[in-house]
Amino acid sequence: MIIDFYTAIKSRRSIYTISNESTIPDERIAHMVEEAVKCAPTSFNSQSCRVVLLLGKHHMKLWEITKESLRNIVPEGSFAQTEEKIDSFSKGHGTILYFEDQTVVKGLQDQFPLYKDNFPIWSEQSSGILQYIIWTSLEIEGLGASLQHYNPLIDDEVKKNWNIPDEWELIAQMPFGKPLQLPSEKDFMPMDEKIRVFK
Repeated sequence: MIIDFYTAIKSRRSIYTISNESTIPDERIAHMVEEAVKCAPTSFNSQSCRVVLLLGKHHMKLWEITKESLRNIVPEGSFAQTEEKIDSFSKGHGTILYFEDQTVVKGLQDQFPLYKDNFPIWSEQSSGILQYIIWTSLEIEGLGASLQHYNPLIDDEVKKNWNIPDEWELIAQMPFGKPLQLPSEKDFMPMDEKIRVFK
């Protein structure tokens, strides 16, 4: 059942228990990603966001890479818990990789030196907006997702396996699939501690 945007904002949560099923065809997922990348705002209309959608064996390969990368650094006695977590992501339907093209960022730094220190920050903010658009879109379509950050540990292997340009900096990974479990209740701080309105 498709839900409206504001309901999706309220119900969008980190969903870790997902299946390899999808509520919508892969073509619709790809279209959603394309539209989000096209329409997400970026500083100076830089359009620095880059996305790789991994499905099927490619999705599985990402989490195999991640598991083996972690095996090299996590103590053997603690690895079972790590492996269980990574396996929960690999059981999903797909993964969205978010990148920022550093060629674009550096080009803007050269073109507008007055804002040089701001462009990396604005680039990260643009990526965050894109991630939220896609995450909420998945929620609207009945898919659960979470946001993971195994970069830079997996960067080299990701670039090698999917022929990713060196200039693309990996920002985050978003495994998604059909939710198998509802998230726990979320506590909220009082709004008057977070928002101030002046009239």
